[in-house]
Amino acid sequence: MARKVEILRPQLFKFGLNLKTVLWGGDKIASFKGVDFDVHNVGESWEISGLKGHESVVVEGEHEGLTLRQLVRRYKGQLVGNHVYLKHGNEFPLLVKFIDASQDLSVQVHPDDDLARRRHNCSGKTEMWYIIEAEPGSSLLAGMSRTITPREYLQHMADGTLLNVLARHDTHAGDIFFLPSGRIHSIGAGNLLLEVQQSSDITYRVYDYDRIDINGKPRQLHTDLAVDAIDYTVSSDCLRHYPDRNGKISLIKSIFFNVDRIMVDGSYHLAMPHDTFLCLMCIDGHATIDCGNGRLTDISRGESFLAPACIHSLDFKGKATIITAWV
Repeated sequence: MARKVEILRPQLFKFGLNLKTVLWGGDKIASFKGVDFDVHNVGESWEISGLKGHESVVVEGEHEGLTLRQLVRRYKGQLVGNHVYLKHGNEFPLLVKFIDASQDLSVQVHPDDDLARRRHNCSGKTEMWYIIEAEPGSSLLAGMSRTITPREYLQHMADGTLLNVLARHDTHAGDIFFLPSGRIHSIGAGNLLLEVQQSSDITYRVYDYDRIDINGKPRQLHTDLAVDAIDYTVSSDCLRHYPDRNGKISLIKSIFFNVDRIMVDGSYHLAMPHDTFLCLMCIDGHATIDCGNGRLTDISRGESFLAPACIHSLDFKGKATIITAWV
């Protein structure tokens, strides 16, 4: 007898706190989200994650207690879109985070899909950053300042001079950085940002400022693994000048994900992208969302929701800036 297909009704999914304490973390995420928690050195808030062992858990409604992975298994294309499910199966393809760097993060690089599958049996990691707040003088590293060879990279590692050939960018609220796999990078101290990435946690750490971990030992480096992963050419995908108007504008278009910004001042009607889900992350203000189920959902700064593919449109009312991501 065929298994009865469960029908997913239009609704927005909200997930519980999923915080990561790290050596370089700070205390900005709590105030940004307007939430009190007795945890310090919080570097990351994983807002929407299907990564095994780090799954987001629904906190409201009839699906309370289910993980995002369980939702995908139960509702398949109704949740993520039929073409997304056909490509990714039960793996939710994106991971969304808020990141607070009170210290410089390690210099690192992520492998592409081909290398990650051969070495780790998982997807690679292309990502983007949207700078929410940047303290005066803040910066980050992204890409090479000049083209080098793998041999030169290894020599710079041996000499302790790698930072001399990396491109440094000053950061300001609203700056956008696209980081395809292979681009060496480091978030600098003083930045609070939103990260959208492929659902992968494969990182090759190549330099960590000789820091010591909580056990009194230097953190592990992956100098040799990174050799085949790094893009040694000069390239920059920093977006600073884009329309500052109400409504929707496109920020990033790639084969891995698309990112838009929606500015609501009054009301705004958004047609859902075809046959896919939509991640919604509010970075400023407050609005209500009508997804067609007869109920209004409040979204405020620091909150995130997942709109499933079965929703046709969203109607916003209020004054807010919302970043959306989809595949």
